[in-house]
Amino acid sequence: MFRPIALAAALVPAVAAASSGPADLVNPLIGTTNGGNVFPGAVVPFGMLQFSPEASPLPGKKAPIAAPGGYEYRADAIRGFSLTNVEGWGCAGASGDVPLMPVTEDIVASPSTDFRHAYASKFSHANETAKAGHYRVALDNGVTADLTAALHSGAARFAFPAGKPANVLVRASDSEVGSERASVTVDAANRRVSGQVTSGNFCGYINEADRRSYYTLYFVAEFDQPFASTGAWQDTTVTKGGTHAEGGTGYGPKGFPEAGKGSGAWVGFAKGTGAVNVRVGISYVSAANAQANLDAEIPKGTTFESLRDKAVAAWNERLSRIDIEGGTPDQRTVFYTALYHSLMHPNVFSDVNGEYRGFDDKVHRVAGMQRAQYANFSGWDVYRSQLPLVAWLEPDTASDIAQSLFNQAQQNNGVWDRWTHNNGGTHVMNGDPAAPSIAGIHAFGARGFDAKGALASLVHAADNPTALDTSHDGCEVECVGQRPGLDAWLKLHYIPVGAPAWGPAADTLETVAAEFGISALAQRLGDDATSKRFLDRAQYWRNLFDPQATPEGGYIRNRNADGTWALVKDDDDKEAHAFTPATGDGFVEGSAAQYVWMVPFNVGGLFDAMGGREKARKRLDAFFYQPDGSFAVTKSGPLHAELDNEPSIGTPWLYNYAGQPWKTQELVRRVLDTIWLNAPNGIPGNDDLGEMSSWYVFASLGVYPAIPGRAELVVGSPLFKRATIHRANGDVVIEAPNAGAGNPYVVALKVNGKPSARSWLPEDFALKGGKLEFDLSTKPNKAWASKASDAPPSFDVR
Repeated sequence: MFRPIALAAALVPAVAAASSGPADLVNPLIGTTNGGNVFPGAVVPFGMLQFSPEASPLPGKKAPIAAPGGYEYRADAIRGFSLTNVEGWGCAGASGDVPLMPVTEDIVASPSTDFRHAYASKFSHANETAKAGHYRVALDNGVTADLTAALHSGAARFAFPAGKPANVLVRASDSEVGSERASVTVDAANRRVSGQVTSGNFCGYINEADRRSYYTLYFVAEFDQPFASTGAWQDTTVTKGGTHAEGGTGYGPKGFPEAGKGSGAWVGFAKGTGAVNVRVGISYVSAANAQANLDAEIPKGTTFESLRDKAVAAWNERLSRIDIEGGTPDQRTVFYTALYHSLMHPNVFSDVNGEYRGFDDKVHRVAGMQRAQYANFSGWDVYRSQLPLVAWLEPDTASDIAQSLFNQAQQNNGVWDRWTHNNGGTHVMNGDPAAPSIAGIHAFGARGFDAKGALASLVHAADNPTALDTSHDGCEVECVGQRPGLDAWLKLHYIPVGAPAWGPAADTLETVAAEFGISALAQRLGDDATSKRFLDRAQYWRNLFDPQATPEGGYIRNRNADGTWALVKDDDDKEAHAFTPATGDGFVEGSAAQYVWMVPFNVGGLFDAMGGREKARKRLDAFFYQPDGSFAVTKSGPLHAELDNEPSIGTPWLYNYAGQPWKTQELVRRVLDTIWLNAPNGIPGNDDLGEMSSWYVFASLGVYPAIPGRAELVVGSPLFKRATIHRANGDVVIEAPNAGAGNPYVVALKVNGKPSARSWLPEDFALKGGKLEFDLSTKPNKAWASKASDAPPSFDVR
């Protein structure tokens, strides 16, 4: 979400082909510029703690952070190493909690005087190493910082230079976009610093609806060296020898904290102190739980090296669920980095004792089949392919994620918020992505959750408008209801202009995806009546399809409540005017030309509405290619695809429905080869909690879950000569002996030893496993899978 501006970035060296495990191939610096917004610090799979550098804003930038991930490759200074972060989100705000900053100067002025830059240190990428589970940087102030992590805890080693002061700042209040409250206490006798911070404010600069706090993080940090000195600060007042301080930064009148507010403490070490090790535990429940998490995972005496090795081993175990052979060193690095980014969120939120803070701000404990509660869910993004990938690879983890989402809704008065951060709903983006998310998780084999209870809750929310659903609070970007405009939806069967929405046309398309998700889940659970009812509702997209929108063909467009088609008015228009496909009016981070394709569960019906497959093919050609035949897959204007953002990422696979799968093969390979790179700018746009990276994983394997809520896989062409997806219910083996540069086209395909002319795989293949054998070539086989009967299924009621 929130498309970035394209930025240049320096390349990083390719990773050598030799590797002791896939974790060695991961390059966490991929996506740290060009708006990828990933963080390069230390984390374990689905880890609660993310130990990562917080960079000072770029020169001339007034925002309090360098980028939403806390780090930007072009930044040249670090202001601390925070304990929390979120991968690839596009909105400035939240997390980045409690940065620890080693400094080699005396603390004179308050760090809160300018928390963006005060006591920050310059650094060079030449002195920086980022690996899966380990981050290291030599700061220009002389300190070398090493970071690693466990599930609820982490460790740092700060190596101080000789002959200079050795201090560590604990910036309690300095979350990425501020805090409401914070406190910190130094316990010199036990070499411990502990405290808490209350924050939130995700996207709060956009709308006051989210300019609020909704979580409290508790932390405890234990050092292995005695404190020679202490100090504390509150706002601009510094107290040398102090051991306690409290006070938040506030969020400011525009959602960004202002200078001069905040609190923290520091501890100093004796002259001659070299390396200082610190172990940190966190909890969103209590200080006692933070201590318990630390004691359980990193007991006293644990060496930094042993913890780091455990983190690397955890990544090797998770990443080895997909083995690949062939490809270039860069391609293997990009693949495993994409898989790494796909397996971070939603992350564990419950403590080692099973307790977690709920959406009702009460303490709950996981029960029944659930092993852990998870948090951080960017529904609008991840329902498309990230959650299906997690469910495919790790059904137990995905089951817990599904149960966690249901738990959140139960604690939130039945509301399934579309974008949840820790134990708060932020309402960001549009539609109702919980339904396709839960359905997709279930479809890909994760069944260890209360699916019937989740279905009943989703159906109730879809049938019963609440006061939040009819409220305009937070609109456009952060409409507070689960289903904004639901009353109009039930009456008119579309979201009209004037209803609560970010973009009525886009909201309609997202809502029909939700209806189809409910239908698919109900069918699997044996509730045929509910399945049929919501499949009928999923076809409401037709109510916004105007077949005469342009002389070239029909489009989805805004409609008034009285049934008339609405005029459009874009940001740079002074007056409303007739519809054009380039308009963004009614849409979310896209145009009418980009959204018209977004009926993934009924592509056949959409093509029929466009006048048949031949007309659809011509429109797809114009969408993906310039008139001169060159590719137009990103940064090509509103009439063309933007494969750096979610509304377009499913579109290359539509040629499979149109009888020209060779064009899908060509397009997808073009994208893999050109806008995904082993470089800081190697992710095209916000990674969005692994959504874009999951797209890369599927695409490079040669398959894609094109129908949200179901487990059919459409076929592309694999990037690697062999890939094995290890699953408890049966491995998936994908062989393409002649895969390589210039060979994107499928000449023939065998499925479990038998020739197949279909450009898709049934759900049983994803669930039970099997073998694909691709024969690839430099030239397309235009006859393969070209018949209408070879196309993937569409789900209609006609």
